[in-house]
Amino acid sequence: MLANITGATLRSILVAMLIATPSLLLPESMSSSAEIIAFLAILASALTFIEYYTVFPSFVEFRDAPPINRLRFVALFLMVFLLTIISKHQIAPTNLTAMFSGVGAIIGRAFDIPYSPVHLIVLMLGDTTSSATVELVRNAAGVSYFIALIVVLMFLFVVRVMGWPVSAGAFNVWINLPLFDPTAGGDVVRRLQRDSRINIIFGLLFPFIVPAVIKVAADLIDPISMNNPQTMIWTISAWAFLPASMVMRGIAMMRIAELIEDKRRRTYANAEAVQIA
Repeated sequence: MLANITGATLRSILVAMLIATPSLLLPESMSSSAEIIAFLAILASALTFIEYYTVFPSFVEFRDAPPINRLRFVALFLMVFLLTIISKHQIAPTNLTAMFSGVGAIIGRAFDIPYSPVHLIVLMLGDTTSSATVELVRNAAGVSYFIALIVVLMFLFVVRVMGWPVSAGAFNVWINLPLFDPTAGGDVVRRLQRDSRINIIFGLLFPFIVPAVIKVAADLIDPISMNNPQTMIWTISAWAFLPASMVMRGIAMMRIAELIEDKRRRTYANAEAVQIA
């Protein structure tokens, strides 16, 4: 009981800190809607506490299968934190913001190549966007996409080299996949493999499709303004984090399907050995 309360409290505090980070670090002139941010932080904190305190799962997947959710949180927190520091450099520069802004510029230019997701983000801005905003968005997109690639590779290493989720103990499908119903019909392994492929494909295509869709829709609706730092931070973070999370989910579901298939194979082999004996 005490361990559940402690773990749920710590997670709720970290989630609240994540949401409040841009408002806390940006100067007052660059941050807005402090009341809304505070409300969202409290709401997300409460939902996180309830989710991890209760025994029965609701919607958070892989709750008892670390480190997938920890890697997701670290990736999103790094994206939001670094993009906040880079944005802060434009109005309140310090040695720290200058260092991160310089590194972000290097990464942004390295990823800004033809047909890359970062280049598509830059093209999405249009010709009327100021050069300073274009440079800021390029750097932010490059940093976020780089973090997304790193966290996916780290999870792939955890799965293939460290043997996740077996290395973390027994894997409970009901707790870790509350939105997946194994009794819905059809073979469980095939359904897991199908969902895995769908998540991986959409995760890989998402960074390319979203900028193109926004660019096309800009003629019909007002485009997203990247001049507001908080809008830029959360938009770019979501653009990079969501596909990375989908790819990680696809890798995880493929791994679970492999484990179930291996267990079936061993069970059939043991049954045949008993019949022969």
